Amino acid sequence: MMRFTSRTGPIVALGALAFMLAGCTQGDAAPSEAPADTGAVSEATGDAPAPFDQDGVRLAIVQQSGQGDYFQQYLNGTRRQAEALGVDLSVYDAQGDNATQATQLDQAISEGVDGIIVRHGFPDTLCPGVNRAIEQGIAVIIYDVEIQECAPEAVQTQQSDAVMAQLVLDRMLEDVGADAAVGYVNVLGIAPLDRRHTVWQEYVADNGWQQAFQTGAFTNSTASDSAPMVTAAVQANPDIQAIYAPYDEFTKGTLTGLDQVSGTEDVLVYGADISNADIELMRADGSRWVATGATDPNAIGAAVLRTLALHMAGELDGMTVDFPPILVTQETLRDQDIQNMEDLRAAQPELNLSDVSSADWIPSVEF
Repeated sequence: MMRFTSRTGPIVALGALAFMLAGCTQGDAAPSEAPADTGAVSEATGDAPAPFDQDGVRLAIVQQSGQGDYFQQYLNGTRRQAEALGVDLSVYDAQGDNATQATQLDQAISEGVDGIIVRHGFPDTLCPGVNRAIEQGIAVIIYDVEIQECAPEAVQTQQSDAVMAQLVLDRMLEDVGADAAVGYVNVLGIAPLDRRHTVWQEYVADNGWQQAFQTGAFTNSTASDSAPMVTAAVQANPDIQAIYAPYDEFTKGTLTGLDQVSGTEDVLVYGADISNADIELMRADGSRWVATGATDPNAIGAAVLRTLALHMAGELDGMTVDFPPILVTQETLRDQDIQNMEDLRAAQPELNLSDVSSADWIPSVEF
């Protein structure tokens, strides 16, 4: 029987706390994507190879943070695919604490799981555990952590973050033109945000944009912690025309921060990621959120778990898997009356990744 186990950090002396499936959130954050998407499951037509030809396969996901719409959707997709595949999935959530994530990775290894997904985090704290897992015969899939140099035997998966940034910044350039005064909300040291930052720097240099500030906080409550920082930065730089905030929790914090400053109604905001909550914010009357680069995190969570299954079965071609993004604009959402993720998937079927990392023996989850 398939089961889910959730663990959040920090870890106490008696061991990790176990929570029910619906209760795996980060800190005091409540899931904003409820009820969760169940997805549709395609029927497997082939015979499963070892080890999936027998019951008892145990997998784990060790995530740096479970806070925010994107991460909640991602975990939902992971869980739905695990359920379809009939495997046990243990969920570890470090709640933004890097040392706890390393400890939880060690715990997953000691519990003898067959495969591990490591989602976000930092190479310095994760590489020793990743290499230890691989040395013990545990298959490891990385999502959005740059550890190719220190753990080359781990399979790397990620969004195409450079493309995501380019799509959004092309639209920003179209709207504000060259030589504009702009703001930037981002925190460095996190792989996908670093990749988006590289593209941002190129656009600033190539188009003569005057970056007035960089601010933001990546915490257990990113949006609420970033908002006052944005307010202060905008008050000190009242001439900005646009802000790039390449993570939807940053984008939400930016919108809240701008709401506290009169006269900023014309400041345009460009973000990343998409969720039901994000769609509602973009569609709202007077919304500053013009465009976002996005994948469906539900679909990615499922695809990464399928990638792990193929790797464990010896059927994965290559050591990297990228997931392509699309551009979602405020005009598209309003003109096509897209009110939620279900509507967006119907309008943008390329968000569905059920054919990525698929095989005839895997019942793929389609969102």
